[in-house]
Amino acid sequence: MSKKLTGKTLFFTTSPRSPMKMIPEIALLAEHFTGKTWSKANQIAFIELLAQDANFEGEGFSGDLAFSARDRINRAPQALGFINLKPTIQLTDVGALFVQKARKEEIFLRQLLKFQLPSPYHLQDDRNTFCVKPYLEILRLIRTLEYVAFDEMCIFAMQLTDYKKFEDIVSKIREFRVQKKQNAGRYKLFYRDIVVSELSEIYEDEIQSNNISTRESSDVSLQKFIKTKRGNLRDYTDACFRYLRATGLVAISHKGRSISITPDKIADVDYILSNVERTPVFVNETDDYKNYLFNPTVPRLYTDNADNLIDYILRRSEMTKAQIEHYDIEQLKDLRDSIIDRNRESIIETQIQQLKSYSLYNEVIDTYNEIISDELYDIPLMLEWNTWRAMTMLDGGSITGNFKVDDAGQPLSTASGNTADIICDYETFGLTVEVTMQSGQRQYEAEGEPVARHLAKYKKATNREAYCLFIAPQINDACIAHFYTLSKTNISYYGGKSIIVPLPLDVFMKMVENSYSAKFIPTPIHIKELFDFAKETAENAIDEKEWFNAVQSKALNWLVA
Repeated sequence: MSKKLTGKTLFFTTSPRSPMKMIPEIALLAEHFTGKTWSKANQIAFIELLAQDANFEGEGFSGDLAFSARDRINRAPQALGFINLKPTIQLTDVGALFVQKARKEEIFLRQLLKFQLPSPYHLQDDRNTFCVKPYLEILRLIRTLEYVAFDEMCIFAMQLTDYKKFEDIVSKIREFRVQKKQNAGRYKLFYRDIVVSELSEIYEDEIQSNNISTRESSDVSLQKFIKTKRGNLRDYTDACFRYLRATGLVAISHKGRSISITPDKIADVDYILSNVERTPVFVNETDDYKNYLFNPTVPRLYTDNADNLIDYILRRSEMTKAQIEHYDIEQLKDLRDSIIDRNRESIIETQIQQLKSYSLYNEVIDTYNEIISDELYDIPLMLEWNTWRAMTMLDGGSITGNFKVDDAGQPLSTASGNTADIICDYETFGLTVEVTMQSGQRQYEAEGEPVARHLAKYKKATNREAYCLFIAPQINDACIAHFYTLSKTNISYYGGKSIIVPLPLDVFMKMVENSYSAKFIPTPIHIKELFDFAKETAENAIDEKEWFNAVQSKALNWLVA
């Protein structure tokens, strides 16, 4: 079913939140439902199947199961051309490549550049508000302004519903930056006033006619209306950041909460901006639009030109032109990718050496403090990455973060849901590390069972003794009780007793501080002693509270004999 465009600002797909997570889901849909209609019954059947899949991250589904299925498939997978739902379910040519082939960033980029408003999937309303390829114009905006801050994207870039408004939006952002400097020290109040002013102008007709009710709320005040619209724009901005980030063309400044073109990809972006048509195509021709959208070769990218690839390879390797001039385009791309991979590995190895020498100690602690005070863009990702850095610094061993990094070695996306966030290999034993910003009952519901399952998976894979360290700003009482019970109970499904030590983030930070201040170099034996203590104490403690308090005390003094 086509969607009628009724809004006055841009919107971006918010489901799934991390775009690469749609890959196992569309593969599952294609495997079991190809050739079937996307009926309500099949929607329910799909979501029930997905809930049982090993790649699924979540707690299952409740309520309207058919809606949950449409939410996951009708949005990004269909809108970006990976799945065709009419007349029957089919994985498109580009969808098959996305599932099966390498260079997923390149495949994904082509589809983002084709996403347009209006289209046969998103029909124009009577006001003719939309005439734009959103991701293309946002890339143009970032390139033009050198960077775009999250707040600038949220309140100004989201007004770019027609590419002919581009220069007006650029002017608005530049003026905003001038005013921001003039309001140094009172930014939050200044920005709040800007938000109210801009949204009041955008929704002037609705406000004047008092048409300001919001879904699922009985509050019909103007304040509630503005707050809801601002929240929606923040969600769309976050989605736009994440989807563009997945192309490899942009970098995120987490501290500055801004997005910019990766220096190494400026030529790629300039090529796109010069060669990709800005006007939406085949707006009223569904078949022609699908042929265009499902075509994995359009639009052409900078890396589709052999000369561009050869130039890149020659500038970044010791190979000569004579050695590679007879390579076909795919061989050249493979060679380019191997150069990028080697460079990334070299960057990460340098980071590891700096961490092990404690030269990045202050930066690690400062990052934790910025996480606690909510000063960074993607807090869960930064918590995973920074904890990998802390564990690398802490006690030796081979420490592997399962989060993804970009070509510059910076954090890109969190670990998948079917594995531990961090794996620590100490040769004679192992350690999984799980981190979360969740709190309260939600922490237990989202983390309780998966933490034990990831530890069991690691035990089975390595066939060695292993433990788990669970870190969060605050530890929920239900999690403490759950981990305490698992440490005392022999469960074959989890590979025996599960020694999972929950620590508040401030306690873990103190462990890092103790490691930095110690007059000797900590070894894996020191970390193992903490888990041996947790195991022994669980057998003798009166209850989970006594156990948790004792473990915290031990962690605070983990290097004291």
